[in-house]
Amino acid sequence: MCSREATVNDDAQLIAETLDGKPAAFGQLVQKYQDRLYNTVVHVVGSPEDARDIVQEAFVQAFVKLETFQKTSAFYTWLYRIAFNVAISRGRKRRPTISVERARETGGSEPADLGAGPSELLEQRERCRQVREAIAALPEEHRAVVILREIDGCCYETIAEILDLPIGTVRSRLHRARLQLRELLKDLLSVDDGFDEERAGK
Repeated sequence: MCSREATVNDDAQLIAETLDGKPAAFGQLVQKYQDRLYNTVVHVVGSPEDARDIVQEAFVQAFVKLETFQKTSAFYTWLYRIAFNVAISRGRKRRPTISVERARETGGSEPADLGAGPSELLEQRERCRQVREAIAALPEEHRAVVILREIDGCCYETIAEILDLPIGTVRSRLHRARLQLRELLKDLLSVDDGFDEERAGK
């Protein structure tokens, strides 16, 4: 059995136990997905504090609405969709402006090359900073698609389900977002384009 099938089956078992009156099973789902969900949401909203609140609210809503979960989709896809809806709702109420300083504080951690010297590590951190700031500068609809694809590694079908969009719209937004990122990061990407269009179709 592949890992994806095992994950779906494990989640289904935990959901069944939760609905059977065992809330500790839902706690296992929280532990399983809270870090991954937080790392995605914090890049979208640009605020660690807001991201924590959104993730907490998403899990509360998921618990309350668990009986409505359709097993035709993966649990994490359904959970992400709830979280994005919460984030959008909060954004419409507050309309926050993501500053460069706030973008620097976003909590997704980048892996460091342990074999690199001090100068290489500084260069890596500078590249990561520039990429975070460029993503934070994107319009919300483009930022969400880029984060789900490039950072979280979601396929087009999953992104479409999370954001409730046609796949064609996901592709077009991702294309426009990559063009914007190329412009924002033209100096950084002059040697190595991390958002290559050939890879986009894979």
